[in-house]
Amino acid sequence: MKVPWRACWWWWTVVVLLVLLASLDLTEGKRAKGRGKKGRKYGSRSSITKYKSEASAAYYNHNGGAKITTWSHFESEYVLGRKIVFMCKAMGSPRPVITWFKDGIELYAHSFFQVHEWKEGDGDIKSKMEIDPATQMDAGYYECQADNKYAVDVKGFSADYLLQFE
Repeated sequence: MKVPWRACWWWWTVVVLLVLLASLDLTEGKRAKGRGKKGRKYGSRSSITKYKSEASAAYYNHNGGAKITTWSHFESEYVLGRKIVFMCKAMGSPRPVITWFKDGIELYAHSFFQVHEWKEGDGDIKSKMEIDPATQMDAGYYECQADNKYAVDVKGFSADYLLQFE
């Protein structure tokens, strides 16, 4: 008895492998733009290159839009019981507001978490976020978001703890 080609398990294996290979981005082994380890998005959001109208292009490319100019390193390792510090400096007109997030959730002040802000010049703002003392629960993905009425800019930071033996 001859088995039809549709019933052959190897045929379906080949089809699945071809579909998977076709969906992979094999551009010289580089990571996709804007992606870090484990596919997490970090850094600024990519800029929009196609606009529906001249008005939308003028809105997104406004000179006074919030822009983060200085920020902490992307990956940080901290020692348990010590202090974690992240910095973020932004500019814009009107002056941007800086908001801190951990794993996508906005951070609010508590006894072990503090945010210090300094206004510099006409449209600059500097923000320092501190966690002291750091625990295992503080490991995660942090974001600094600067926004005003013209734009939003986001920078991300990954933090993980180190085990120190004395």
